[in-house]
Amino acid sequence: MIIDPNTRIGKEEKVAMEIAAQNYNDHSKTHKVSLSQLSVASAAAEEMIIREIKKFEVIIGIHTWQEAARVAIVGGQAHVPVISFAAPAINPPLMPSRWPFLIQMAQNGSQQIKCIADIVHAYNWKRIIVIYEDDACGSDSGMFALLSEALQNVGSDIEDRLVLPPLSSVSDPKKVVHEELIKVMKTQSRVFVVLHSSLDMATYLFREAKTMGLVGVESAWIISDSITSLLDSVNNSVISSMEGALGIKAYHPEKGNSEYLDFKGQFRKKFRAEYLEEDNFDPGVYALRAYDSIKMVTQAIERMTSNVTHSPKIFLDYMLSSNFSGLSGKIHFEEGQLSDTPTLTIVNLVGKRYKEIYFWTPQSGNVLDTANSNLFGPVIWPGNITGTPKGWDMPTDAKPLKIGIPGRTTFEKFVKVDYGKKPNDKKYADGFCIQIFRKVLELLEYNLPYEFEAFNGTYPELVQRVSNKTYDAIIGDVTILADRFQHVDFTLPYAESGLAMIVREKTDSSPLMFTKPFTWEMWAVTGAILMYTMLIVWILERQYNPEFNGSWKDQISTALWFTFSSIFFAHRERIHNNYTRLVIAVWLFIVLILTSSYTASLSSMLTVKQLRPNVTDIEWLRKNDMKVGCDGDSFVRKYMEDVLHFKPDNIVDVKSEYSYPGQFESNNISAAFLELPYEKVFLKHYCKGYTATLRNTRFGGLGFVFQKGSPIARDFSEAILKLSENGDLRSLEDEWLIPPDECSTNTTSSRPESLNLQSFWVLYVTSFATSTICLLLSLIRIPESRQQPQDAFEGNATPGRNESVWKKVVSLIRKLYADRNPRRPPLALAGILVTKEGTSDVNEGSSRKEVLMINTSTLEDPDSSPATTHAG
Repeated sequence: MIIDPNTRIGKEEKVAMEIAAQNYNDHSKTHKVSLSQLSVASAAAEEMIIREIKKFEVIIGIHTWQEAARVAIVGGQAHVPVISFAAPAINPPLMPSRWPFLIQMAQNGSQQIKCIADIVHAYNWKRIIVIYEDDACGSDSGMFALLSEALQNVGSDIEDRLVLPPLSSVSDPKKVVHEELIKVMKTQSRVFVVLHSSLDMATYLFREAKTMGLVGVESAWIISDSITSLLDSVNNSVISSMEGALGIKAYHPEKGNSEYLDFKGQFRKKFRAEYLEEDNFDPGVYALRAYDSIKMVTQAIERMTSNVTHSPKIFLDYMLSSNFSGLSGKIHFEEGQLSDTPTLTIVNLVGKRYKEIYFWTPQSGNVLDTANSNLFGPVIWPGNITGTPKGWDMPTDAKPLKIGIPGRTTFEKFVKVDYGKKPNDKKYADGFCIQIFRKVLELLEYNLPYEFEAFNGTYPELVQRVSNKTYDAIIGDVTILADRFQHVDFTLPYAESGLAMIVREKTDSSPLMFTKPFTWEMWAVTGAILMYTMLIVWILERQYNPEFNGSWKDQISTALWFTFSSIFFAHRERIHNNYTRLVIAVWLFIVLILTSSYTASLSSMLTVKQLRPNVTDIEWLRKNDMKVGCDGDSFVRKYMEDVLHFKPDNIVDVKSEYSYPGQFESNNISAAFLELPYEKVFLKHYCKGYTATLRNTRFGGLGFVFQKGSPIARDFSEAILKLSENGDLRSLEDEWLIPPDECSTNTTSSRPESLNLQSFWVLYVTSFATSTICLLLSLIRIPESRQQPQDAFEGNATPGRNESVWKKVVSLIRKLYADRNPRRPPLALAGILVTKEGTSDVNEGSSRKEVLMINTSTLEDPDSSPATTHAG
């Protein structure tokens, strides 16, 4: 047994192994187990182990990984199995080959570290202080590095760590602990994780921390299993000194069975007899693990009894193949390590006892969900409070929150300092940012004492003052940037942020203003439809309307004048064709829509004064080496140099918002670059003559600044969201930043836009389709109307039946006419061919005969015209 009999752990392990060995010896008839106690506390002890190790069949104990690794090397050389109660924080590679005779009866610390990180994440603590007691070798076994990585995975960081020396190496532990805790008083974090410590050192730590006020309201303590594993064995006064802490403890469900009760009875009797100075005689987890170790050895011995061959390697294999439920849990190994996934219990130390409030496994994890839903269990925190502690050194009346505010600002609408007032006077500072801060204070659920301190430096320097903890916070117009976010915490933005270019504007006048209401596409399509409509009207009307007859020049001019004058509803020509009437009706409807839209758009353009910036391109400014202005105290100057690539000599620092107009008028600058909130304020005062362009650059917004990990930043963010949702933030912005009504139209985006083709394409398609359909229908009917005269008069009528029919029709018409008008001579009918000789001939079509067409609309009297002769 390699144990320390001077510690509580060593005493429990010694008694437990002696009980296990005695129980085996009482029942075994073939083998007996004898125990010898060794120590590795000195170099001489290690030399003795190396010299005497071959006298032993197995070595059990060892509580630090460094010692276990050294002894395992010796055991491997001597082929002696080593059962270690210590395990590394992270398993080294190739463990079975490096330490072939090593058996680990303890779990590594990775699962415990994950559990601690889950607790920190559940309560949203961002900054942690880690405390651990160094071992004799000056190493933390990698636990600190493992915890740091786990905390980063949940969004938290280690702010500081305290390394306490081994208790055995100091003469006055109380003084040493006090001196270390003084260092913590300078930090803001009040979340402490005791990663590893002996019970005695932990007792000194808690008692001194309570004296110094570190165990109290708004503080949280988490202790590891190196302490909580002994809670079953220590007296009540030790637990009461740690009241309010959360602990992580291995869960052992076997405590209720009969084997445990028998062991507990034997342990209490033997422990009381040997250690009367102890207050508690119940066995702890170390005693259970030691008992199971001897049980594993004796089971391997019994299995070897039936085996003819005996060797250390066979003995080792029998122990590694163990598979039973011991008092400390399931005993089963894989590659020399316990394979059973541990179940951890999160306990809360209350009064002189502890209570289990949550069972944690790597599979369940996610303490966050249960903590927020109160399933985590009611926790009593230091100071006997039930509300979740902030884990931060919260401000008090004696130590108020020290807030830095910009002492010199380019735009006083955001922060203005009255140096005639005291810093703690409410009238010391005012402005948009200060009003938001006061609204936020009204929404906080706790009192927040504070005092302002004006800082007359640049904004980057002011942020640095929070990073180095000179100030607790900044209330002002600070832009959220990525490089700043690495050093401080920001609230949610209360105003948007981006970069705008302010330039002077000039009147946008043009002799072609009358063309602006329509885009060039609209003009082109309108002209095309006009010409197409003119063409269709001419085609449809030229055969029926005498006004469209004449020479080609007269026809085209008449059609063009008719169509164009219809735009003004001034056309006078009569329409003879119904198809033309339909085309013109659709065209007049389109004309009505277009003229109304044109008039409205042109009126808007002439009514609203059109202004446009005289500079719109950054490239033009750079190319011509034009000077530009900006706030030299902000990050904008560096942004213009690094990102926009302006020459430093061409950037002019402007110290006040009232200096910009003078810089423009004196032509010292051609443009000014301002963040969006400042642009609004500037245009509120100087909306006439200036305009803003190029607002497409965006930053993180304006926010308040707090120290990294401060829970107050989270509370402020929540309050800013509430102000935004209930409209208070908008009201403040309207009061301080939004331009008045007379300036609201002074932007290039308010300029009326030209009407485009997309708004009228349906009308054009309708006109085109109507005209085309009417043209096609007209062309279809023309051949039909021409076919009858061709058959009757072109001389292609053939003799025979057709000829006799025609004569019969003519005779019938003459007879009817003569019956009704007996006194009048016969009339010449339309279609009768009359020759110059005065004889009619309907059959001849000789080319030498002149054909005269009688008017088809009337039946004329033969005597009415000297040019006609009697027919037939």
